[in-house]
Amino acid sequence: MRHRLLAALAVLVLSVSTALAGAGTAMAAVACSVTYVKSWDSGGGFGANITITNTGDPLTSWRLTYAWPGNQQVTNGWSAAWSQSGQNVTAANLSYNGTQASGAQWTIGFNGSYSGTNTNPTSFALNGVTCGGNGPGPDPGEQALQVSPTAVTVPEGGTATYGVRLAKQPTSNVTVTSTAGSGDADLTVTSGASLTFTSANWNTVQNVTVSAAQDSDTTGGSRSITVASSGLTSVSVTATEADDDAPPANNYVAEFTTQYNKLKDPANGYFSPEGIPYHSIETLIVEAPDHGHETTSEAFSFWLWLEAQYGRVTGNWAPFNNAWNVMEQYIIPSAAGQPGGSSTYNPNDPADYAPEKPQPSGYPVALDTGVVAGQDPLANELQSTYGNRNVYGMHWLLDVDDVYGYGTGRGANLSECGDNTKRVTYINTFQRGPQESTWETVAHPSCETGRFGKPGAGYPPLFIQGGGANQWRYTDAPDADARAVQAAYWALTWATAQGKQSQISTTLTKAAKMGDFLRYAFYDKYFKNPGCTSKSCTPGSGKSSSSYMMTWYYAWGGDTGGAWAWRVGSSSWHQGYQNPLAAWALSSAGPASLRPQSPTAASDWQTSLNRQLDSYLWLQSAEGGIAGGATNSWNGDYQAPPAGTPTFYGWAYDWQPVYHDPPSNRWFGFQVWSLERVAEYYYVTGDAKAKAILDKWVPWALANTTFGGGDYRIPNDMTWTGAPAASYSGGGTPGPNPGLHVTVANTTDDVGVAAAYARTLTWYAAKSGNAAAKTGAKNLIDGILAHKDAKGAVVSETREDYNRFDDPNNDSTNTGLYIPPGYTGTMPNGDQIAPGKTFLDIRSFYKNDPDWPKVQSYLNGGSAPSFTYHRFWAQADIAMAAADYGTLFPNG
Repeated sequence: MRHRLLAALAVLVLSVSTALAGAGTAMAAVACSVTYVKSWDSGGGFGANITITNTGDPLTSWRLTYAWPGNQQVTNGWSAAWSQSGQNVTAANLSYNGTQASGAQWTIGFNGSYSGTNTNPTSFALNGVTCGGNGPGPDPGEQALQVSPTAVTVPEGGTATYGVRLAKQPTSNVTVTSTAGSGDADLTVTSGASLTFTSANWNTVQNVTVSAAQDSDTTGGSRSITVASSGLTSVSVTATEADDDAPPANNYVAEFTTQYNKLKDPANGYFSPEGIPYHSIETLIVEAPDHGHETTSEAFSFWLWLEAQYGRVTGNWAPFNNAWNVMEQYIIPSAAGQPGGSSTYNPNDPADYAPEKPQPSGYPVALDTGVVAGQDPLANELQSTYGNRNVYGMHWLLDVDDVYGYGTGRGANLSECGDNTKRVTYINTFQRGPQESTWETVAHPSCETGRFGKPGAGYPPLFIQGGGANQWRYTDAPDADARAVQAAYWALTWATAQGKQSQISTTLTKAAKMGDFLRYAFYDKYFKNPGCTSKSCTPGSGKSSSSYMMTWYYAWGGDTGGAWAWRVGSSSWHQGYQNPLAAWALSSAGPASLRPQSPTAASDWQTSLNRQLDSYLWLQSAEGGIAGGATNSWNGDYQAPPAGTPTFYGWAYDWQPVYHDPPSNRWFGFQVWSLERVAEYYYVTGDAKAKAILDKWVPWALANTTFGGGDYRIPNDMTWTGAPAASYSGGGTPGPNPGLHVTVANTTDDVGVAAAYARTLTWYAAKSGNAAAKTGAKNLIDGILAHKDAKGAVVSETREDYNRFDDPNNDSTNTGLYIPPGYTGTMPNGDQIAPGKTFLDIRSFYKNDPDWPKVQSYLNGGSAPSFTYHRFWAQADIAMAAADYGTLFPNG
């Protein structure tokens, strides 16, 4: 089933007010308005969102019903309990969204299938009261204008664009005009005022350019632009000028707008046709994702953060809500994608034990049912709160363009999985211990049917002895989910200041729910108690196995037939994943709108907040940098750590937790990502502990940063020696670490890391008044903006590591792709998987990439190739660095 999130959608609106009254008994007046929006339609599958407005008395529960006019069938849905009998559909409230005030508006949605004609339903009822009467509106399956975005911000003296296409193939040429109406006359349509769509180019986006004239006033106006075509419903686009004649700081806000428009310009290629942010514009890129048109939960979280900033600047919160909805549709597995997870998962036996080996060559490993896992204390509480056991968290990796060809599709029936569709597939890579770099991975589908890989068994035999097909599994990257909550907190803060909190209330409820499930990241992989030094150590009961720290992942999966299911946490945490602002926002001290619904969630997050802050102090080097993290499973199989290893609440210090190629705490980016969250938390709360961390970290970072000639150099790789001075398990505050040291090995001008660094300095300076931090932030932002191009801001990167494309396996040097003896199979494109094959051998599609000749020349003995990469997260952070500085320092 192919998913296609259309850029702009025709809608069906039905509205009526009806009062219920019984003889002698007063009953609540039920009145409602329903908007039905088809979000995609592939000719056999489709999706829709239904927005319900309560125009009557307050509700304590609700039940929406309607009937299909044809053979449509709901296959999976979200934000409601969906059921269907014949043509009749029911969507009932879940535990967290049953109470709806007068005037409240909430959105539910689903994916479905059909054959023949896909006609919209014509009547809806809420709690038995009809919400119809106006008749059907335009069916998005009929011809319609698709316009995206419908609001643009145009920098004074500059331009912005929006894209136009048709919903379906026309029988004759269609002319579409864009006409500026009332408003600021400085805003004009300067290109694309008349577009022609034919039967050949109807689904190709054509751009309309809006320009803002340079003037001397200091305010930015707006103007409405009507996009129209004979016989079709017009679409209105609002253009707003970002004035550059205001005080200097507002120039940075204008830079945010310029960068934001580059990211949202359809011609620049940051988003897929479904509206999903790619990892990068460029396709030939190998890092954590091994292709640019994959995407990560990280990218989604930065998109949410970007749209929160857009709402901050413009007051328009529709893009923020849309980003969450797209995230929910494509990277949060649906109920259909978790078959059996609700009925067969046993919290008292969450998973069978499998050791982690230090090298990929140690795999596949055998399951050991003699190792006793602890109790999962969250499953029953979450089920009681939300009505089912479906996990609400992002899987970390999507193959957006289905480059590999697994083609399960976001809306697939995962009891069968393999339907050969060609868009947006869940995939995974890392599975084989800390030494497995991206270059040593085998990308495989999250829904395993045995169609590819080893015949009939698929890819599991690479990892688990006796592993086979017919299973599903997902992995959550907790830092991304926490960043999504962090973005939701700022959206709440800024929307409330604008009097628009109600516009994002539904999204805030979803963010709180994500934070509820994010607590799985607190737990040891097999729910073992802290301080575990053997496989026979005491299994956890209740919450005894919780570290209350943000570990590297949590994961869940099961049999596609629903016969069994499992869940695991992670036995290592890294300083770069901690997020005290998100922990605070989800705790009882944070805003009520973001408080998770489960009864113990807020107190769990309060404990987590306190531990996270202490962890920074426990890991802070003598110089100020923050060291790696800790593990509860030494060497991946609960061995005893070396004598004298300091511990944090029983977990042993590890300078490179989780992965070793490259060492996980070598990259300076993990410093600034993490400390930026500390700085935001400090700005919001004034917490003295957060200030103490930053008071030491900021001077160290600035001492290793240079500025000159409008450019900058910042730390890149770091090396570590020593360890924390003592173990810590509460009581007082962790002391200094005179024997723990960090050295900056080399420097970089990486724009993404520099932007995160600038944001850290900005938030810290805004609260503390530190002049050096403020100056450093401004210099970094100015230096980044000196590298602007048409699609963002970039610097050249030389990729010496690309010599690993054709590395043979060599266990002695820990390089190359390892395929165990006896395993042979094929990738979907026919590439053979067998011992002796390389990273490139099972990814021959790279040879067709337009940038491949540069890499081939390097492999042939030439110089290392250089690239300019437009990573989505980095470009979003550049925009937000400008917005933060311009807003927090309005006088420059």
